[in-house]
Amino acid sequence: MTQGPQRVRRRRRVRAASVGVAVLVVVGVGTAVVLARPRPSTATPSAPAPPATAEVTRADLAEQQSADGTLGYGEERDLTSAARGTITWLPASGAVITRGKQVLGVDARPVVLFYGTTPLYRDLAAGMTDGPDVKVVEQNLAALGFDDFGTPDEEFTSNTAAAIEDWQDSLGLDETGKLSRDAVVVQPGAVRVSSVSAELGGQPGAQLMKVTGTQRAVTVDLPLDEQSYAKKGAKVGLEITGGASTTGTVADVGAVTQPENPQDDATVPVTIALHDQKAAGSLDSAPVTVTFTTGHREHVLTVPVGALLALAEGGFAVDVVDGPSRHHLVAVQTGLFAQGLVEVTGDLHEGQKVVTTS
Repeated sequence: MTQGPQRVRRRRRVRAASVGVAVLVVVGVGTAVVLARPRPSTATPSAPAPPATAEVTRADLAEQQSADGTLGYGEERDLTSAARGTITWLPASGAVITRGKQVLGVDARPVVLFYGTTPLYRDLAAGMTDGPDVKVVEQNLAALGFDDFGTPDEEFTSNTAAAIEDWQDSLGLDETGKLSRDAVVVQPGAVRVSSVSAELGGQPGAQLMKVTGTQRAVTVDLPLDEQSYAKKGAKVGLEITGGASTTGTVADVGAVTQPENPQDDATVPVTIALHDQKAAGSLDSAPVTVTFTTGHREHVLTVPVGALLALAEGGFAVDVVDGPSRHHLVAVQTGLFAQGLVEVTGDLHEGQKVVTTS
């Protein structure tokens, strides 16, 4: 026998729910009869309430995942000095040291901070060979206003020596025109002293002090199966406990960190730069909820998740409202789920009404 066009079948749970309600009503009525024995009611049963509906809309969807982070000043690192002698001055914990400022005092002489990526590995004086350390010194002298040598380069000239003399004079030091490698400490930028381990009267060494960056940031240790959440340069949402809500940018995704306890999971450290430092108020440390956007779709058709009907033959459909008491099912393919909505594709258009449970 020839069969007509196969119709999309509704999901079974709708029928089961209807049966459940019918049984409940019968039991309820039966109970009322036994306890109260009322007269037979002549009231006409009320019509069932119309189903809830929602519009098919076109919207942007963002799938998000949250992780726990910590507000702080970033990873600590050791600050060391090649200076020899007796420590006569140390900064306080929490101090911020910028270019040209004193990091410590040795034999009553200041050891100052220069910015750069190449530490001084020799003393600088006239007659020396060219090198990147010379350029680091000239770049810092120029930034401090001592630039008789012109454009910084790797050549030590008489003008370099003159600039060093002027700088030494500004610090109250002997004007030698030479620079010993232990007179400065080179760091990538300004530093914040997080702790000081050296003591006055002691000797400079590897355990001098620990420093961090000067800008507060958020760090997150993501499990390996969640490391795909963090993409360098991606924007994230931040909810700072004791502070305010703000946004940030993933500044760095580190290498896998193996735990000291073999029973713990390996993680990937992620550093996030705050877009607004004021959102952290005066906090030095605080828990932070970090929201990563893991999927994004623009200008797609959406319906509430509660509008989806699971079909017996597999897949999903939505119940489209054609008019009073007139509906028909439309098979749909689902895409991104986010914010209680789901992306759908099928024989639908914006503005149609669909039956929904929410």
